[in-house]
Amino acid sequence: MSEKTEKKRKAKEENQTGARRVENKESARIETYNSPKTKHTNENARIVFSGLIFVLFFAAVIVAGYLVQNTVDIWVLSAALLIAVLMLFTIHIASQWEKVVILRFGKFNRTAGPGLFVTIPFIEHIALRADQRVQLTGFGAEETLTSDLVPVNVDAAIFWVVWDAEKACIEVEDYYDSVTLASQTALRDAIGRKSIADLVMQRVQLDKELRDAVEEKVNPWGISVLYAEIRDIVIPKDLQKDMAKEAKAEREKDARIILAEVESDIASMLVEASKIYREDELAYKLRSMHLLSEGVKESQGTIVIPSAYAEGFNDEVVRAVKGS
Repeated sequence: MSEKTEKKRKAKEENQTGARRVENKESARIETYNSPKTKHTNENARIVFSGLIFVLFFAAVIVAGYLVQNTVDIWVLSAALLIAVLMLFTIHIASQWEKVVILRFGKFNRTAGPGLFVTIPFIEHIALRADQRVQLTGFGAEETLTSDLVPVNVDAAIFWVVWDAEKACIEVEDYYDSVTLASQTALRDAIGRKSIADLVMQRVQLDKELRDAVEEKVNPWGISVLYAEIRDIVIPKDLQKDMAKEAKAEREKDARIILAEVESDIASMLVEASKIYREDELAYKLRSMHLLSEGVKESQGTIVIPSAYAEGFNDEVVRAVKGS
């Protein structure tokens, strides 16, 4: 008996471990959609351009030295190599979506790009190449407690863009990771202020709160959040069953209340009708005749009328109806 119990316990633990792994895998999947920190359509283009600059100036100096001296010696080769290397550090290229931050003697000097730009070797250097396209950051909040102490796993994504490359370079060390961490913190704060019911039913409002919270943090870094979206809300399975039972009980309660209200209205109308029939005997007899007529229409048969109903068909009633 103990061995069976031990086997059941181990099987239960394995099922729980497997379920947790699946949940963690699902929650981590959103991060696979993140825009890479260093993303370029063609990284080789910059290398090819630098190689072309080196070859052109090296060849140009050799040709110029040959024209001047009618020979190519070690001094011409040295000069060609030196000038080609200097030009390699002087002439640069930036892609259409890039903004380049240039420092001079360690201080901010200017931003350049897209296209060709030049720097002064050993005096100026490139501090940052800011990608000004719309960036996607996916993140999650695992086992975060709501205001009514319910642990939930929430996946979200924000779309943001660098609008000021100077601030993104100077105000923060790594703007990409900073945006991710600021978004996770803002999401946890937003979840902690809401109950589980509000979290499920007010997702649009939660999206707006998340966007505003992240925008407030990252705007001083020259970054603007375009919009934020809650992708998924995972509630523990035990709690899902309890919430389903609660919702079912609430619907039964509403149904019973509506039924009681209907019965109350019917009773009130019957009381009013009884007063009318008690005060006017002719109205009572006409109502009896009407019920009998409806019954004959629906059954399409023959009805045997008791004597109590037959009293309503006397000549006095008929004359009263005709006279009215």
